[in-house]
Amino acid sequence: MTKTEKVQYIMDELQRLYPDPPVPLDHSDPYTLLIAVLLSAQCTDERVNLITPALFSAASTPEKMAKLEVDTIRSIIRPCGLSPAKSKNIHRLSEMLIEEHAGVVPQSFEELEKLPGVGHKTASVVMAQAFGVPSFPVDTHIHRLMYRWGLSNGKNVEQTERDAKRLFPESRWNDLHLQIIFYGREYSPARGLKWEKDFLLRQCGRSTEIRKWQP
Repeated sequence: MTKTEKVQYIMDELQRLYPDPPVPLDHSDPYTLLIAVLLSAQCTDERVNLITPALFSAASTPEKMAKLEVDTIRSIIRPCGLSPAKSKNIHRLSEMLIEEHAGVVPQSFEELEKLPGVGHKTASVVMAQAFGVPSFPVDTHIHRLMYRWGLSNGKNVEQTERDAKRLFPESRWNDLHLQIIFYGREYSPARGLKWEKDFLLRQCGRSTEIRKWQP
């Protein structure tokens, strides 16, 4: 199977499995998505979705969040981990949205990445899922599977993102990054992989990964 054939096969199979992939983080608008993505750093989406109802009940807009004490935010989000930094970032970015963007989440990678706690991956998720701008946020699942499939060398997430954007058509980026995440969780985990279940690894895997996992 050539690399072109491999890419097409992966896209076809992921579309068959996940024809309409949902956004994993519960949100109601770009601001609540931004906060949820920020909270998801080193935390599972499931845990974030358990925490955000209480947070957004207290404050679901930049104006309301900026009025909360940092300690109040921290007490609500503590189960997500890294709460000292995350609470300060959430409070300050809410203030900055009011001061610099009239309380509206900017539709720009550059402006998003100026906000506290918002790196390239967070900005990419917001641009893709809130505004529909073609993006390819790379999380641990995508980084792992792009390497397992022999589509990237696994050196760093920046290289993985460049390879994904080069190999996959732009029109598919926003769905594909979600589809790969769902496949990684369901079929190709970091540990405890079941060879008989991970059919994309069997069909498309790099030889070293196949030798590693094949019974």
